[in-house]
Formats: sequence, C-alpha cells, structure tokens
Amino acid sequence: MVHVIDIDDPSDPRVDDFRDLNSSDRRPDLPGGKGLVIAEGVFVVQRMLDSRFSPTALLGVGRRLEELAEDLRDVDVPFYRIDADTMAKVVGFHLNRGVLAAAHRPEPLEPGEILDKATTVAVLEGVNDHENIGSMFRNAAGLGVDGILFGKGCADPLYRRAVRVSMGHVLRVPFAHLDHWPQDLDILRSRGFQLISLTPNPSAIPLAEAMTGEKVALLLGAEGPGLTEATMQATDVRARIPMAPGTDSLNVATAAAMAFYERVRLPR
Repeated sequence: MVHVIDIDDPSDPRVDDFRDLNSSDRRPDLPGGKGLVIAEGVFVVQRMLDSRFSPTALLGVGRRLEELAEDLRDVDVPFYRIDADTMAKVVGFHLNRGVLAAAHRPEPLEPGEILDKATTVAVLEGVNDHENIGSMFRNAAGLGVDGILFGKGCADPLYRRAVRVSMGHVLRVPFAHLDHWPQDLDILRSRGFQLISLTPNPSAIPLAEAMTGEKVALLLGAEGPGLTEATMQATDVRARIPMAPGTDSLNVATAAAMAFYERVRLPR
C-alpha cells in the first residue's frame, strides 16, 4: 500500500523532486539534471502506473489520493499529501489537476526493439515543439501506431508538457532515437519498411496512393520547414495530404493524425 506522508512545509526536502516545475534551469525533468519524468493529473498518473516508468513518489491533495486509491493499492512508494496552497509553493504555480508522480528515466529503447514488432511507425525530424510531440503520441496511441522514432533536432518527449499533452501516452507508446541521421533510416529499410516523406508539395502523390507497403514508416518534419531535402531523398516516396485551394500546410500533429488514420483505414 502507498505510504501517505503529510507535508505542511513547502521547503521540506522530501518533495524536492517536484520543486520549481516552471524553472528553465532547475526543473527536475531536465535531462541534464535529475532527468525525472513528471506525470500530472489523475489520468496521466494512472498511465504512468501502467507503464515501464515506475514512479518513485507522488505529491497531491487528499481528494486525488482518494481517486487513485485502487490504482495505488500495490504501489510501495510515498504519497506526499499536501494542501493546494502549499503545493503551489512547492511546484511554482497552482496545479488544478492536484496530483503529480515522479519517475526515473528507464534505459532508452533501441530502434530495433520497436521495429521488430511494428508494422506502422512515425519518424520525426526537427519537431521541436513539446505540444506537437505530445499530441502526436496521443494520436499514435488512438490510431494504432506501434512506435515513434526521433531523428535530428527533436525536442525531449519526456518534458512535462509533452507528457501532459499526450495524456500520458508518451509513457506507453514506445519510442527510440536514431543516432545517425538520416543514415539510420537504413535500419527501417532493412526490416522491410516503406519510407514515406510527408510534404505539402503539390507534385507529391496523394498519401492514400503512396501507402503500399505492408510495413510503413511515416516521416514528418518541423512546423514551417518540414523535412529536409536530404531526408526526403533517403525515403522511397514523397506523399501529400490533399487540401483545399489556398492552404499550404497543416499543423504537424494534425498531419500525423490524418496520416495515421489513412494507414488504419486502408486494408492491409
């Protein structure tokens, strides 16, 4: 059973793993610092509990402890119970969701661990907005994507905002990093993946026509510049999502959702 410990002093060192969450240089989820993973809110905490990210402690108000009672029945970690005002002094802002969980980062997955079990993956280049990354993981979970691979220039998927926007699915949809970009795309090709670059270029073929492989990797680039030319040259085909006249592109998370849906919709 979770160990309930009441906290009434915001300077108590036992809650340091939750301190200064908005700080640019002291927040506990900085990869170069403590490197913790912070789950925020009941649903996200529940998904952390059902993932490979094992929490080391929780911080929350009494009402959230009651809501999580069944989920925490077999969890042998402290739950620091605190009132909302004291919690705000610890984390640096008023937390409407009322509960946080902290976990250490496990050993990163290797690309092959994901690809050997996958038929559909997303591959990202230069996607540096945490909200877009969080949305993409939520879309991937909802539309049956088996994993996400990160190429060059992407933001940290375990940043607190990305975890929150993903509704905790970044903790459940497996991901890995490709260390040599774009050369490591050969890892996917060697496993039989068709590599499809998403681009708004009108000369590209419609996505539904491009998606012919039994295994598909959908490559998406940053807002604005999109995928680099070198990366697109390393793929098998360039594909576009048909759009109404007068529009040039979609938000990258929206484009990913449409591509994921097209993959689900097409018979295999």
